[in-house]
Amino acid sequence: MTFPKLSLSLLLLSLGAVGAFARKHPQYEQIRQLTPDQAAMVEKALTREKVLIRNIQQRTPLVETYIQDTRPDLKLYQVPVEDHYMLSRIDFGKTFFSKSYDSRGVSKHGFFKGSASALAQLTHALGINGGLTYVPLGFSEMMFLDPAGADQQHYAFSYVRREFLGSVRTWVFDVQPKVAGMGRFYGRVWIEDEDGNIVRLNGAFTQPDEYSTKHFFHFDSWRMNVQPGIWLPAAVYVEETRRIDGRDTTGLKAQTRFWGYSLKLPTRDSDNVSIKVEDAVDKSEDTQDVSPLEASHMWVSQAENNVIDRLEQAGLVAPATDKGYETTVLDQIVTNLVVPNNLAFTSPVHCRVMLTTTVETTTVGNTILISRGLLDAMPSEEAIASVIAMELAHVALGHHIDTRYAFNDRLLFPDESSFQRIDMYHTDRDNEDAAKRASDFLRASMYNDKLPNAGLFWAQLADRGKVLKQLNSPKLGDSLLRADGTPWMSDLARTAPKLNWDDLAQVPALPLRSWLKVDPWDDHVSMLNAKRYAPMNPRDKMPLEVTPVYFKLQRKTTSPTQQAQGDPAAPPPQAANTPGAILPVDQNQSADVDKQQATPPAPQ
Repeated sequence: MTFPKLSLSLLLLSLGAVGAFARKHPQYEQIRQLTPDQAAMVEKALTREKVLIRNIQQRTPLVETYIQDTRPDLKLYQVPVEDHYMLSRIDFGKTFFSKSYDSRGVSKHGFFKGSASALAQLTHALGINGGLTYVPLGFSEMMFLDPAGADQQHYAFSYVRREFLGSVRTWVFDVQPKVAGMGRFYGRVWIEDEDGNIVRLNGAFTQPDEYSTKHFFHFDSWRMNVQPGIWLPAAVYVEETRRIDGRDTTGLKAQTRFWGYSLKLPTRDSDNVSIKVEDAVDKSEDTQDVSPLEASHMWVSQAENNVIDRLEQAGLVAPATDKGYETTVLDQIVTNLVVPNNLAFTSPVHCRVMLTTTVETTTVGNTILISRGLLDAMPSEEAIASVIAMELAHVALGHHIDTRYAFNDRLLFPDESSFQRIDMYHTDRDNEDAAKRASDFLRASMYNDKLPNAGLFWAQLADRGKVLKQLNSPKLGDSLLRADGTPWMSDLARTAPKLNWDDLAQVPALPLRSWLKVDPWDDHVSMLNAKRYAPMNPRDKMPLEVTPVYFKLQRKTTSPTQQAQGDPAAPPPQAANTPGAILPVDQNQSADVDKQQATPPAPQ
């Protein structure tokens, strides 16, 4: 059995087909009667669902969907065979109108191959595979129970139990329509017990059976308490897999992630988008002259600052923090490479995180940008160091961003045009030169003895890159692979031992979302405060694969001062137990790895 690539938005069937479907299936089992308390909780949740829709209509988040088509595998259970990627900034106040982040064109540096530039309506599909297509908004719809008809006239609720999701206590109900038909939600919901918000939905938009899986995907949709009293969609996991011995079956796994809820759209759809410049420093008392070389470096720095600020405003780069992952972990690795190589930069080199899942990296002046997807997949500090070394080589070799961006007016354009208007990728010649210099940097560093282990990541990336082409298609910067699929750091990959699925001590790459989490409200990045386990079998490795979503939910609360001032909507204070910087664990350690946390390396 195969699963055609249809989205929810494309699945409206004729009335005759719906009638035939309804006649084919028996009546539902009798619904268990709710107690008064249970009925009150359901009614409260349905009221809050309308509040959620009103809240999200005021937001313009980024919505990213990454899909992997899969097939069964005897050793690994299932393996990816193809992938698809979509990224949009959606204005939910305009009837779910989506502004897709446009590609950089049809050059070899482009991405979103075969996709439309924008979605004017729900039925506008991305042309991927001959008529059977994925649609970004089809996956986005899975964040709602039923935007049009979520009430007790259309749905029946059966109480199941109480259950904690993290620190949030919930009431669990099974849900099914009172009238059979396509497009109605069948499944289970979790309702938090304080305000009655639905915080999780698990099911599909049709009666569950073998026929329905040809048209509707099953999904697990999660919401987070992003601000006091405000719950908004955070992630949706989609899976359709079925193993049948002796038959060629296909399936899919997908994640849709939401972030940038606090971002604001420009007041009008034009190229005249204003840029807010903060933290300007008055240097009028500094009368020291500037040399031509220093002036040139300052000009590059001005272009760098303009571009980074613009990308952060567009929700593509995480905000910088003094004690964030970039400062405590990535910048320390930069120091571990700079000091032994006696690199004297005119200004410090820092790292920032791109918020996309795609595997890519680049430099903007003295700023190294590394995608969240790349950081999540790297299993060790030496692997991260090998990537940073190549970008550090770009900086040392003077491969800086085009200085035309030193003129701020060149960055006045809508957010969704960021990929077209900002060129940050390097030429093939630049990448070849940087790869050679990076090898020298690594051999002179503290990572020299672990380079074969770092090479495993590059070898695994090249191996999986044969099918995960969208994951390795850069959005802003450079792919880690050449056009022929070989890694830029091929010399490093050749030092690695042969990839061996049966060697459980060998973990060349991790599943996606292994290390970092993003606050859906303000885009800040932090480390996952999660246990780490060594693989017990080859199926546990899942390199660069999509995995299910599961949140340990927490409530956002106001501080005592804010409560005294009667400001329940004020942002909460930073939690005292915010996870600190943790470097990836050495996968060659014992199975007790979940009890260990690696610390940032000491300065050299």
